[in-house]
Amino acid sequence: MAERTTDTTGTAGGGSPWAPGDHILWRYRGNATDRVHICRPVTVVQDTADLLAVWVAPGTDCVKPLLADGTPLHREPLATRYTKPRTTTVARWAGTGVLKLARPGDPWSVWLFWDDDWAFRNWYVNLEEPLTRWSGGVDSEDHFLDIAVFPDRRWEWKDEDEFAQAQRAGLMTAGQAERVRAAGRSAVELIEAWGAPFTAGWERWRPDPAWTVPALPGDWDRTPAPLGA
Repeated sequence: MAERTTDTTGTAGGGSPWAPGDHILWRYRGNATDRVHICRPVTVVQDTADLLAVWVAPGTDCVKPLLADGTPLHREPLATRYTKPRTTTVARWAGTGVLKLARPGDPWSVWLFWDDDWAFRNWYVNLEEPLTRWSGGVDSEDHFLDIAVFPDRRWEWKDEDEFAQAQRAGLMTAGQAERVRAAGRSAVELIEAWGAPFTAGWERWRPDPAWTVPALPGDWDRTPAPLGA
């Protein structure tokens, strides 16, 4: 696991960026809590002042939430999905890998999906808090609402029902919800202008065959040390 101190806006001020092939953690806090409930070990593809790109490899052991009674979240009715007690479990990333792209300060990251034969499927704009960098990776908070973007430039909102239910469950205030909607509108402007990353050729990217699958550390939920400590 790479251990270095970075800032919240780009590569390290006065320090070194992560190198291609470094293993870091991409984590999400639970909504309305500081507890990490999603953790994905990833491989750094690129880390510059303008972009962090990472690869979630097939077969990676990841942490994900589930209900305390063992019910997977997607099987719980939406009305009670965000109110029942939760815990976390470790599960292996199934299916094809995912490339994640994040620009410093953006309230979203863009994920790329492929089929098994590497036929490009789509981009996915995941609305979230701008990433916070720390010595072992990056942290954020998911904002439920997302946008699917297709190679023919079509796009559509995703998970609007979950976004609405999260507000009813008290996981997001009206002010927070409006900021998320505003972020989504900004993302749509980028999509309709067909700017980067949609024109950057990332759909033709392939992982280095020499890369190994990152391991999930036992202290995956540790609290990051203050920046500069």
